Amino acid sequence: MAGKVRHLINRNGRYHARLVVPNNLRAIIGKTELRTPLGGDYRQALKLLPGAVAELQRQIGLAEQKANPNQPPNAPTRYPLAPGQIAHSHYHQRMAFDDQLRNDPRYSAVGIDDLLVDRLRSAIAGNANDAELGELVGAQVERFRAAGNLDAAPGSTEWREIARALCHAELEALAHAAEHDEGDFSGTPTAPIIVTAQPPVSAPDPVSLKQLWTDYVKMRQQTGSMRDGGKQLSLAVETLRKFVKHNDAARLTKKDIIAWRDHLLKSLSARTVSDKYLSTVRSVLSWAVENDRLSENVAAQVKQPKPKKVQSREKGFTDPEATKILKASRTYNPTTDDKGRIRETKHMVAAKRWVPIIGAFTGTRVTEITQLRKEDIRKEGDAWIVRLTPDAGTIKTGEYRDVPLHPQIIDEGFIELVQNANPGPLFHHGTNPEKHVAAATQISNRLASWLRDMELVPVDVRPTHAWRHRFKSQCIELGILKRVYDAIQGHSSNDASDNYGDVSLKAKIDAINKFSYYTL
Repeated sequence: MAGKVRHLINRNGRYHARLVVPNNLRAIIGKTELRTPLGGDYRQALKLLPGAVAELQRQIGLAEQKANPNQPPNAPTRYPLAPGQIAHSHYHQRMAFDDQLRNDPRYSAVGIDDLLVDRLRSAIAGNANDAELGELVGAQVERFRAAGNLDAAPGSTEWREIARALCHAELEALAHAAEHDEGDFSGTPTAPIIVTAQPPVSAPDPVSLKQLWTDYVKMRQQTGSMRDGGKQLSLAVETLRKFVKHNDAARLTKKDIIAWRDHLLKSLSARTVSDKYLSTVRSVLSWAVENDRLSENVAAQVKQPKPKKVQSREKGFTDPEATKILKASRTYNPTTDDKGRIRETKHMVAAKRWVPIIGAFTGTRVTEITQLRKEDIRKEGDAWIVRLTPDAGTIKTGEYRDVPLHPQIIDEGFIELVQNANPGPLFHHGTNPEKHVAAATQISNRLASWLRDMELVPVDVRPTHAWRHRFKSQCIELGILKRVYDAIQGHSSNDASDNYGDVSLKAKIDAINKFSYYTL
């Protein structure tokens, strides 16, 4: 986005170069801002602006040195300028100084040093070493450093680029000074580095990264997503804010995102960095661009390759594994301490006994089961139905769905548990609906840990998803239509025809009843 010319103001038809004095330097300078008049002609003001601003920056730089005498010489720049902008500024300062000198009658006796011209041309061609560049323009480089326009270390590639740019400016200034000696004041710079240099523009208005995230989440929630308020993904934005040490999304650069990514890789897997952190930031910045909050998405091209996951076996439980888990689950009894007290809540005990078998016969997400409430279970004709609803916590699709319970779950006594339970959650003791998601997730995690501790889950299998994989595999073997088992599991379809008609409750019941009983 284009901005206004930086440090240029118009007051009552007169232009001024203006620089705000930082708070910590106002006592030293004695002012809140510095100004230099530039006249009433806009084009002339633009020519005089770089030199005037450089002088004001020098004053602030000197004051900063007084305030921080121990500040290292390579401290970050306060007013960074590109080499071309430095050359542009220096050229106009030189020409303004030339005009001042012509008011002195002795100036006509001063000639142009032809040797200096040759040395400048040689330096521009890249034939001067660091010492020679220092002799030619070293003092000017340090003046711009003092003004806070650069932090390049002497002798570095960046320093040489700036020095050569200043040599361009010096040579141009000498050429036009010679024209002025002949009374010709019509000349303009011809060196591309000066001609193409753009005056510094105002930095874009700050854009709060935190507010962007809040607004982005609200937008997603309006479409039925992020019903948890983006709690899981907000960590990505927060770690980025802490890493760059500011909250301005407009100041983010591609280098910032790359450095942040590399920092994350020191403690997180490449897959997590790619799928959670980079993906989240890329999405929110893309949304900001689409809504004219930012001019570009600096994370758009920052990727993180992921190692291809080696799958050494099926993702779901095998028949023996499933039977072993269900036997351990259905016969589970909590341990007691030496005083006979059970050190486990009744909700956790119920989760260990019932969640695995419900998952085995429904292929439902574990957290959707652990958030079930008494009021979510009902009878329709001869079948018992579970309603999975966002009202109980969270549903990935954002829509409720009814799932029939297999007869073996009923025969095992699940309905007695429901009828004897108090209203509310069956598998966690949360009382605040706003915290039900966290409570259900905590139970899911504890259940997974218990299965691993009991060595009931193979190393390469995810206990929270293995039932879903197994259920789908069984549906395929039983010849159940894809649209039906997707409706049971809460999977969306990419087939447009699936948007027509509904999968009836009867179709789901018939599908579930095709499953055989487990031998427990």
